[in-house]
Amino acid sequence: MCPAKTHPPTVSGSQGLTPAQVELWHKNGYLIIPDALDSETLASLLGTTKQMLADFSLDDHPFTKFTAGEGMKDMSDDYFLSSGDKIRFFFEEDAFDEQGTLFKPKELAINKIGHALHDLSPPFQHATLSRKNAAIARDLSFRNPVVLQSMVICKQPEIGGRVPPHQDSTFLFTDPPSAVGFWYALEDATATNGCLSFLAGSHRWKGVEKRFVRMSQGKTGYEELPLPRFPEGLHAQEPSAEGEGEEAYTLGEVKAGSLVLIHGNLLHKSERNTSQKSRFVYTFHVIEGQNEYDERNWLQPAKGGFNRLFEATGDS
Repeated sequence: MCPAKTHPPTVSGSQGLTPAQVELWHKNGYLIIPDALDSETLASLLGTTKQMLADFSLDDHPFTKFTAGEGMKDMSDDYFLSSGDKIRFFFEEDAFDEQGTLFKPKELAINKIGHALHDLSPPFQHATLSRKNAAIARDLSFRNPVVLQSMVICKQPEIGGRVPPHQDSTFLFTDPPSAVGFWYALEDATATNGCLSFLAGSHRWKGVEKRFVRMSQGKTGYEELPLPRFPEGLHAQEPSAEGEGEEAYTLGEVKAGSLVLIHGNLLHKSERNTSQKSRFVYTFHVIEGQNEYDERNWLQPAKGGFNRLFEATGDS
């Protein structure tokens, strides 16, 4: 069982999912909910993000770059590994020239901001620890959902990097797997600026085969699992006849304010942003607090533990 803490309740709408939405979730492994954020909250989160990008200092920054997918095995510096209870800024690789010099303005060079926005930034805390999100988690059959990380992913114009197909439970592993991503679009996400794509239904046949862990001497890497792992109650089914090829993925263009729910076993990806428009999103992840979350996971809780969503919203 993972350690957890609570915050005072945050009051907001408490409507969860309809039976039809739950059915789509179980079928596809993802669910798109338009207009999940009201205009005031959307403006607050986007404004807070832009202010943070303007205010952070380069003077003592280690210029840590973030690389998604297999490149994450090299994410072993302390700035990254100790970011679970902090707000830190990670650069796009392509914001630097061949000599390693930053050539983009810092506001246009950040890949993501993480990983404790839900804990340290009041606007993001309000948007995360809400009764609406608690109701959604309950409808997804969580018994004790805890929020363990949050981040703004920027997908900067021209340099926003490609994220290859992956499963979120690889990086936030519980035994059995239980991660679900809450992905809020702060700007329109389109095919040209790097929206998500999903391999619909892959959560039902693609088990988690490896996990991203802390290794010896402060390193990180991937550890193969003895058997592919599925969440409790979900048993492996026959793979889709379409396989895992590019043509099998479904494009997920969404408008600002939309919520995308992503199953931890679902294969999903996003392409490089080649446009002149950014694609800011706010995403946080929930795991089942009853499941084992061990010390080998790269992200470790602060002394007070992770945030219990039901208790934080008075929904327990």
